Amino acid sequence: MSADDTAAAAGAATTGGDALLEVDDVVKTFGGLVAVDGATFDVERASITGLIGPNGAGKSTLFNCITGVHRPDSGAVRLNGDEIQGLSPTAVARRGVGRTFQTPKTFRGMTVRENLAFAAKGQTGERALAPLLRAGTVRSEERDLQERVDETLAFLELDHLADEYGSALSGGQRKLLELGRVLMMDPEIIMLDEPVAGVNPSLTDDLLDRLEELNDRGRTILFIEHDMDVVMGHCDRVVVMHNGKTLASGPPEIVQEDERVVEAYLGGYDE
Repeated sequence: MSADDTAAAAGAATTGGDALLEVDDVVKTFGGLVAVDGATFDVERASITGLIGPNGAGKSTLFNCITGVHRPDSGAVRLNGDEIQGLSPTAVARRGVGRTFQTPKTFRGMTVRENLAFAAKGQTGERALAPLLRAGTVRSEERDLQERVDETLAFLELDHLADEYGSALSGGQRKLLELGRVLMMDPEIIMLDEPVAGVNPSLTDDLLDRLEELNDRGRTILFIEHDMDVVMGHCDRVVVMHNGKTLASGPPEIVQEDERVVEAYLGGYDE
């Protein structure tokens, strides 16, 4: 199949879906460096989408543009049709975007249970006078919160570590904990930056099983990954970036035949 035929097939395969997240011609520069150069793709609702690309392709920078860490120079990012580019990370998270990082960001001085509880949004008890003026509401919410924490611990199979401090966890366990913190936010889309990088094979399988189960429950997932077996085996769609641009987009079996994708990966696959 020629590159043009492959691109046409990929384009046809990505139209007409129910897009939850739309990345539209996003550009981000740092001085004279163009890190993201007109990236464009959709993430369909209730799909697992992999974002791949060689070293310096702009994947993590694009994640930062989507989640409010960076403000794009131009272009649009839409969630449920509403533009979110330029909002603060907190505002983007409140709109329904949950994100993990290459290096897990957890509170190492808190227990696993406390890490999860802290991530939950909209807790009345966080307001200064609420424990005095709305004590019944606070107690009810606290019970509900602890039930959610217990459910999340069980789902991630971290319940045996509930009272361990974050500092005592392995790298893979911290990645599971960070995923749990995202789930406590009840996001519309879960964005994961290299979720299995540096994780031992057993925990990798656990994490991927959890992602598959979340997707079966209707969750939308977008992740950056370098392991092509993971991408091709677990993604409904794949988006390929190269030099800040969107090189190809479509089902894995179509994208992996694209001559431009093969060429982009010659010489290595690291970021």
